This record gives sequence, structure tokens and C-alpha cells, in this order.
Amino acid sequence: MSKSATIKAVRGMNDILPTDSALWLKVERICAQIFSQHSYAQIRTPLIESTHLFARSIGADTDIVSKEMYTFADRNGDSLTLRPEGTASTVRAGIENGLFYNQQQRLWYVGPMFRHERPQKGRYRQFYQIGVECYGWSTPDIEAEVLSISHKVFQTLGLGRTNLQINSLGDSDARGRYREALVKYLSDCKEQLDEDSQRRLETNPLRILDSKNQDTQALLKEAPSILNYLSEESAKSFSDLQLYLNDLGVPFTINSKLVRGLDYYNDTVFEWVNEDFGAQSTVCGGGRYDRMVEQLGGKATPAFGFAMGLERLVQILQEQEADIAIEGDSADVFLISVGASARRQMIKLQSNLVSAGLNVQCHMGEGSMKNQFKRADKSGAKIAIIIGEEEAEKNSANIKILRRTDNPLAQQAVLQNDAPNMVTNLLKSL
Repeated sequence: MSKSATIKAVRGMNDILPTDSALWLKVERICAQIFSQHSYAQIRTPLIESTHLFARSIGADTDIVSKEMYTFADRNGDSLTLRPEGTASTVRAGIENGLFYNQQQRLWYVGPMFRHERPQKGRYRQFYQIGVECYGWSTPDIEAEVLSISHKVFQTLGLGRTNLQINSLGDSDARGRYREALVKYLSDCKEQLDEDSQRRLETNPLRILDSKNQDTQALLKEAPSILNYLSEESAKSFSDLQLYLNDLGVPFTINSKLVRGLDYYNDTVFEWVNEDFGAQSTVCGGGRYDRMVEQLGGKATPAFGFAMGLERLVQILQEQEADIAIEGDSADVFLISVGASARRQMIKLQSNLVSAGLNVQCHMGEGSMKNQFKRADKSGAKIAIIIGEEEAEKNSANIKILRRTDNPLAQQAVLQNDAPNMVTNLLKSL
């Protein structure tokens, strides 16, 4: 590459520009508020983990571990990986810091994940997830709470045409029996399976149920259902979950072919699927993973949670033109100044207005009064405060309402020290 060549983002790594970031922040704030209302506390884990963590937790035969992880050797020769998902890191942190020892934990996280996939609509190689994890409960009531939380998030965001699908994978014995039945059924028509499914028939046959190949899906219509292989305990838990969801008014459908793409799940799994998003229709997914804590070296601890893809969620909200009020995007106040003394006072006044809880934007640098008023209008501010050379001498300012057409206020003089209280009161009346 020549020195003058334009440097572009790495393929699959996407910029989130200011035109979109306000909606991202709104979505994250709504999620954080709902999680907090349900007593979930945030956890933050590193972007880089030991490669062994994901091989043990996700499964060496999964596409994520075998094909998609960003793995490299550091200067000490240790194999490290950019985290491809958030659950394994959360479990590792919980074990390492004693969070699960005789305790129950409600946790949530948000941040970037990395998978070397083919970039497509709503999917990037660096992508963001927000997730909920709870540890220490083996009963379906906690599952209903988590599903209700995701439902509440989507209701609050105004997300439409997105439906909940649930299934049960049962315990390890049930999956073993079902695996045998599925392999026997599919072996009779192996030649009709797509190439990936033929490979998975030997390594991970349950993943065939999630194939996107239409011919394979047609063959699966007559395949045995895993729900017929559940233990009495798993079947009752799945039935009780459905009762809870009905009580909560959370609509759902049962999809017996839903398996999720990670090996660590047992019993309940689920996905929120959007009708309008084609093959990449899953907005949120998760389930129960009771073996992972023990598998990674901790004491056996039941666990349940979900992860939500923020790129896909934001894109669907934009395409559906969801009515989401974005607070804090526009300034409450725009400050205009003329002259060096006025500019110094403007900077101090901005600080005082921000301390009073207002969103403030200043015109910086030189500019005529006319051009500054144009910028004030473009900012969306409701009020302009003007400090000219004459006002600077008196430590005063002129206040003008910009966003009211019914008898708008003419410029009104006020001492700069009194401006925060006056502006706060004016905003309440607008």
C-alpha cells in the first residue's frame, strides 16, 4: 500500500457513526434500566481470554471454535483469543473471583465480541452483544424471569413482529438417546444432506437441526422430536415454564428443532426471531447451561441467560421506524458569544449550566451573530443564550426561546449567575 493510499476499516469491522450512536445509547440505557429494576448487576470482562477457555466451554467441534475465532500467540507463546461470546468469560470471572461460592448471582454485560464470519446484513466480525446471566437457580421460575426481561426490553423499544420460540434439549442422557435416534434417521438419507450436515452427522448431529439448507430442512420434517426423549424432570420443568410464561402474558411457540449453536446448553433453550430479517432472523437467544461452571473448574452451579445482538436489534428498529424518543441528543441550550471577553464568560457559563443538569452546546471560534444563530437552530436547542461585548462588561446575558411559535419570548436580559435557574424553569414550561 502506498503512503498516500486511504486506510479503510478492516473487513467486517464496522464504524458506528454519530447518526446512529444516539439510538445505540438509548437501547443500552433501556436495557440497563430494566436489568437494574430486576436486580441484575453489571460485570465487565476482558476482550482477550485464554483460547483454552472457549475450547472447553463452547465445544471444540462447534463452528465458532473450529472456524471463526480470532486466535493468536502472544510474545510468551501463549494462545490467546478475542472473545467470541460473553458467557464463558462471565463464568471464568465468577469462578476466579469466588462469585458462585454459596451465592446466587444476577449479572449482565455489554461489549464487543469477535468472530471471523462472512459479513452480511446485521452481522459483522466485530459485533456487540448485551446479555443477562443468572447463577444458582435450577428452577423454571428464573427462566421465566429472564424471558420476561427480554420481552420487557422489546416492548419498551417498540420492537414489532419478533416472536419467542422455546425448546428443551433435556439432560445429557436424553440428548444421548435422541442423538442415536437422529443419527439413525439421517444415516438412511445421508447422501441427500448438504455437505456441512454430512460432516456434522459424525461430529455434532444435533446442529443439523439448525441447518439453513432448504433440502436438509425438508428431510428433517419427519425426524424424531427431542421432546419425546425428555426425562420426567425435564418435561415437568419445561411444562412449568410454559405456565409461567402464560401467567406473564409472554406469547411463545414451541420449536422442537431449536438447538442453538453452542454445545454447552441443556434443557431450556430459546430464541427471539424477527419475521422480516431473513436467514439472520435471531435477535436474542439463550438457554440453560448448568454444566459450564463445573466444566471450567468451579463447583457445579446451575445457570441460565441470553445474549442479544445489538447491530441486528438496532437495524431492525431502524427498518421498522420504531418510535423511540432519544433523550439527550439535542442541546437544551446553545451559547452564542461575540468577542474575546464574552467567549471566556461563555465557557464558564457552559460549565455552570451543565452542573445544573442541562445539555449545552457552545459555538466555538469566530463567527457572526447570524451564523451562530443558524447553528443554534440546527442544534435543536430550545433556548439560546447570547453574550456580546456589552453583556460581557455587565456579566449579563440575553436569553431567547427558539422552539415555541406561540408568542416567542423576546431576548430577555439576566445576570449570568442567575441564568441556570432561569433556564431550568423556562425549560419546564416549554
